[in-house]
Amino acid sequence: MKPGQVAVVGASESERLGVMPDMSALQLNIDASVRALADAGLTADDVDGVASTGGFATEISHTLGLRPRWIDTTSVGGCSYFLHLRHAAAAIVAGMASTVLISHGESGRSRVGMEPLVFPASGAHGQFEAPYGVAGFASMFTVTALRFMKDKGITHEQLASVAVAQRKWAAGNPRALKRESLTVDDVLGSRLIAYPFHRDECCLVTDGGGALVVTSAERALDLDARPVYVLGSGESTEHTIVSQMADFSSSRAFRDSGAMAFAEAGLTPRDINHLMVYDAFAHVPLYGLEDLGFVEPGESGAFVEEGHTSPGGSLPMNTNGGGLSYTHTGMYGMFALQESIRQVRGEAAAQVPGVEVAFAQGVGGMFQNAGSVIFGRTA
Repeated sequence: MKPGQVAVVGASESERLGVMPDMSALQLNIDASVRALADAGLTADDVDGVASTGGFATEISHTLGLRPRWIDTTSVGGCSYFLHLRHAAAAIVAGMASTVLISHGESGRSRVGMEPLVFPASGAHGQFEAPYGVAGFASMFTVTALRFMKDKGITHEQLASVAVAQRKWAAGNPRALKRESLTVDDVLGSRLIAYPFHRDECCLVTDGGGALVVTSAERALDLDARPVYVLGSGESTEHTIVSQMADFSSSRAFRDSGAMAFAEAGLTPRDINHLMVYDAFAHVPLYGLEDLGFVEPGESGAFVEEGHTSPGGSLPMNTNGGGLSYTHTGMYGMFALQESIRQVRGEAAAQVPGVEVAFAQGVGGMFQNAGSVIFGRTA
């Protein structure tokens, strides 16, 4: 696909984020979808493609009265919506769909309309990790975090600096769940969840939704919407369980998906004005900085600690506050995409001046899957 052939013309989150026991996961999907369509100046009748995780694509289609001729139910964790966007772009270029709705809604905190989270005993994790005490996400990600810190010389203070930098962005975002001041000492003094993660280095658990409307660049010219163009994208997968990761201190999936996106866009890290890296835990953005080529191996901790990703820094990153301070419904990727689009449009709560090109990186599972998207203000 050539850069700029496809544009996001509608982007919106659910009216509310946070704790909403009065709304089901489906209702959050529908709320966000209706808002995204309104943002695009379109209606359900204009949509002929739908993408969401698992059964939600069917439920959304039925609820909104859609008659899609293209459907994507890819579900590979939090980066699923990155892959949906990439697949939708390919489908539009191929003529398989003209306008695609990509939707997310998750009652991650209240669990309304959500299936129980289980790890089957018959699966790889159930057989080869759970018996040794590796259970929740925090304990799974410690495997990578500890190796990364040892290999790259990352200090606990530098890891805490990721949470501090993102809280600075959240302070300027009225929709962020956590906005109060945060210091490195506060982070290191917060409750230890699973070594080395303290509470403030672990993602929030919230309810919320988000949706995108995607169409061809040509059709976008006929709409009143503010298009944001897809310049490049990539996707990759590496392993089934974290203990099988080829290198605990570097994500092959990140490297591969990022390289695809840069190659397709014909760009390099030096061309990027704004960066979003999925931050389920504080170490993940450090992988993103290194594996995507924004800093050299071993430089990420100092880079964040010195303020380069904070407001006023050389590489604004996770400017909505991220999963650590903004929101994290369970599959956070949609919100990283939303913030990238807002920044390119120039309408973010904590707007970075002059954003022309934004890079968004998603992760699925414990570095199992990855998706990358580069957005541009112009095609």
